[in-house]
Amino acid sequence: MKPTETRSRLHRSLTITVSAITLAAGVGAAQAAHDPVPAEPSIAQVQKDFAAGRYNVRALERHYQARIATIDRGGPKVNSVIEVNPDAAKLAAALDASGNHSLPLFGVPVLLKDNIDTGDAMLTTAGSLALAGSKPAGDAFIVKRMREAGALILGKTNLSEWANFRSTHSSSGWSGRGGQTHNPYALNRNPCGSSSGSGASIAADLAVVAIGTETDGSIVCPSSANGLVGIKPTIGLVSRSGIVPISVSQDTAGPMTRSVADAATLLTVIAGYDPNDPATEAIKNRAPVDYRQFLDANSLKGIRIGVMRQHMGFNAEIDALFEHALDVLRAHGAVIVDPANVPTQGKFEEDEQTALLYEFKDGLNRYLATRSPGSPRTLADLITFNTTEKDREMPNFGQELFLSAQAKGALTEKEYVEAHERGPRLAGPEGIDAALNKDNLDVLIAPTGGPAWTTDWVNGDHFAGGATSSAPAVAGYPHVTVPMGLVRGLPIGLSFVGAAWSEPKLISYAYAFEQATHLRQAPRFIATIQ
Repeated sequence: MKPTETRSRLHRSLTITVSAITLAAGVGAAQAAHDPVPAEPSIAQVQKDFAAGRYNVRALERHYQARIATIDRGGPKVNSVIEVNPDAAKLAAALDASGNHSLPLFGVPVLLKDNIDTGDAMLTTAGSLALAGSKPAGDAFIVKRMREAGALILGKTNLSEWANFRSTHSSSGWSGRGGQTHNPYALNRNPCGSSSGSGASIAADLAVVAIGTETDGSIVCPSSANGLVGIKPTIGLVSRSGIVPISVSQDTAGPMTRSVADAATLLTVIAGYDPNDPATEAIKNRAPVDYRQFLDANSLKGIRIGVMRQHMGFNAEIDALFEHALDVLRAHGAVIVDPANVPTQGKFEEDEQTALLYEFKDGLNRYLATRSPGSPRTLADLITFNTTEKDREMPNFGQELFLSAQAKGALTEKEYVEAHERGPRLAGPEGIDAALNKDNLDVLIAPTGGPAWTTDWVNGDHFAGGATSSAPAVAGYPHVTVPMGLVRGLPIGLSFVGAAWSEPKLISYAYAFEQATHLRQAPRFIATIQ
């Protein structure tokens, strides 16, 4: 079949909600004519507009409140924002009164994944009804940093309940508290990963930037599937204190944005030493890094890029996008080494799962003990709650991972100690590092994943792709994804993976690719793709 025929048949297969497309440009024609806020503003654009007096923080807050009401709660009903901050208007007015425009995030509306603690009027529930009756101890460390930087915490995003660590047959983007989040590029498609609401909300322009969290893939997958830039940092660069845990070895928070520049700005704010997170001890004596200095459009000249060809071949159209990406990288001076596979890929997954089960039980019990009275205090209590509330909490899938984790013992057990040592070693020094060192490479690349799949509450998630996230997740190394194009209207990301603490390199390469291609396209709220 000719490509033109394929496109024609594809367009005939799309069911488009015309009213939703109109709403995507604003909250109605009348308001759009008077709304000074541009579509999809960047952090830099917002700050420029503030300085020029085009609008203030309060007007920007009203703009996004209206979009959330019209697009997320009504219209196409993306269902990505689980709660709007009831104090948003008051906070916006206070920022306007302060006039402190020099702050890096002054007045920037930020959405937080609902497993990140806030000591305000909002809940922090990890999507579970079990935590709706208690409050966290206060703001998470990264939330404090964002508030100090002038950010307006606009609300919380829906997520895969318990960050997708409850069932072996879960649907990403579903939680008992929030229901199912939809992919704004195709509403019957899945937003991917546990940071699903953060991805869908920023793709739908419901805030300027968002924070997601990742244990394995939950920043990069929803970023890829929703046409965003996502940064999964090196473990220890960003504090995890005040974030509902899965794994002390692999958990991290990170930016989810519409541009590399916004991601670099947000990472600059949230990175830093926290005495309450021992993982950040490695940067205790390091001067703060402004990642915006690495936004170099010429950074590809002379670098050596390795192709993780092992993550290819699952989709011919993605392969074609990737080959075009390689051509772009070559044209801008990069040396391509192909293949440059991670030699241990597939050898650390069992150790990863074993370690996660042990760490989840230990970490969650510790976290729940910090909550105010009114909610379960242990994993065992949560299991009982879910069983009692199964009609609300388990209508579509169960809690197999909860049960497996509860059966594990302490972190001193031999099974855990061996898995905890072996998995990161195979993924890091004997995996990513070995691949980089073999051919003197600066970075490894591959498609981040496949197109968004149809949301399926019967069979659960069905990922299409080559598990690009696993090696950097288990190793604790950085991973950046940037839009690479669309396959049948669905976004696909390009992954940049490097050694520990190589965020400056990865950000510079991702930025150069982004500036050379400008491949991100905003969603048009297509109802379905057959």
